[in-house]
Amino acid sequence: MLTRKHSIEGKNPFGKAAELFNTLDAEAAMKLAMVAGDVTLVLDDTGTILDAAYDPREFPAFGDWVGSNWIDTVTDESRPKVMEMLAAARRGEVQHWRQVNHPSRDGDVPIRYAVLSVNRGEHRIAFGRDLREAGKLQQRLLQVQQSLERDYLKMRQLEARYRMLFERSSEPVLIIEGGTLRIREANAAAHALLGVRPVGLPGKKLLNFIDKNSHEVVLSLVGAAQVSDTVSPAPICITKGAREVMAAFTGFTQDRGQFLLVRLTPIGERSGAEGSPVLDLIDQMPDAFVVADSNLAIVTANAAFVEMVQAASVDQLRGRHLSTWIGRPGIDLELIEGQIDQHGAARNVATVLRVGQDVEGEPVELSAVRTAGEDGYYGFVIRPIGRRLRDLPPGRQDLPRSVEQLTELVGRMSLKDIVRESTDLIERLCIEAALSYTADNRASAAEILGLSRQSLYSKLHRYGLGNLAGEND
Repeated sequence: MLTRKHSIEGKNPFGKAAELFNTLDAEAAMKLAMVAGDVTLVLDDTGTILDAAYDPREFPAFGDWVGSNWIDTVTDESRPKVMEMLAAARRGEVQHWRQVNHPSRDGDVPIRYAVLSVNRGEHRIAFGRDLREAGKLQQRLLQVQQSLERDYLKMRQLEARYRMLFERSSEPVLIIEGGTLRIREANAAAHALLGVRPVGLPGKKLLNFIDKNSHEVVLSLVGAAQVSDTVSPAPICITKGAREVMAAFTGFTQDRGQFLLVRLTPIGERSGAEGSPVLDLIDQMPDAFVVADSNLAIVTANAAFVEMVQAASVDQLRGRHLSTWIGRPGIDLELIEGQIDQHGAARNVATVLRVGQDVEGEPVELSAVRTAGEDGYYGFVIRPIGRRLRDLPPGRQDLPRSVEQLTELVGRMSLKDIVRESTDLIERLCIEAALSYTADNRASAAEILGLSRQSLYSKLHRYGLGNLAGEND
């Protein structure tokens, strides 16, 4: 960008100017003037443009300038600048670059000029530099700066929210370095549990607050958490009051360093909610029960679901999406969510449970509800039905009698089964219509349907449309 430093003021002049430029001919002076500016104007004492040099591809609107006054080619707010530059040139003052705007059909063209008197003050030469590219760069820089400021503000707000959640959590939580086991962060509950004054834990080593008999357990948990995402909690003893707590370690990487999230839960101190008989009954019920958040990430589950998905403990399931095990990918859970949004609950939905590499899965039946609120929780009851389907006697179930009943099967049966049901429904309705049209004359009904009598009798028996014994056509 052109600034005040681009003027000739304060610069060291040529030492051999007379020797170098004394023989400068008109062609060389013209080339020098054209190189010095993107737009070069030759003016008389009144500011009338006598000649101009420019690139017509870059400045197509400048073609009619010769013969016009320079002040008439600029916008209204630029006219005082042009007058000041011409007056300074008449007084022989050192010129500095001044920006003026030329109107055009595509918008104003910003050009920065410096005016120089030549031919003993008879003429003026205005050297102009195009600022459009510089303006685009400035605009892009401003947009990037605004975007960075918005992102920085969002990060600050996000950090403030998580800092508040971390500090106000009733569960003791610490963040420690993986290599040194030095505490980086600790919330108020952790300070209270370990018996340290507020802000006293950061910088101290975790093992200083753990009973010596539990050091081996802590080191084994640290090593396991650094190589695995599924580490079961283990009981340890802290030095304050020789209290026993359940320690859960989770590893993560940040700034190319390994850290551990440590959660300490006092053993034997269960809240009223955790000790309620309802939760105890849910955990012991034979059907699987799962609680998921608004994104269908598992929050907790009972023992039946843990056994059903062949997990070691419920800790391995927390935070993982329910679609890892339930439903055909991208189909069933979306339909279940839609039923809950429309009807408030989903009842007896037929789906599948996938474990490991099993693609088809085992048939299960699922019912679900959702709590109120934008970030509500889902509750799922899941029971296997594979044995029930195998124990059913051979034969057809009652067919739906309307399109509405068929559409209700979406989400409860696969498309293949729905198409089979639809085909049977249409076939039965056509047979009933043929019997009605022929006044129950089955020979005529078979003829208009294009079936043999034996085929018609077989379908009548299949759909339960009459007793064939002793009937005459």
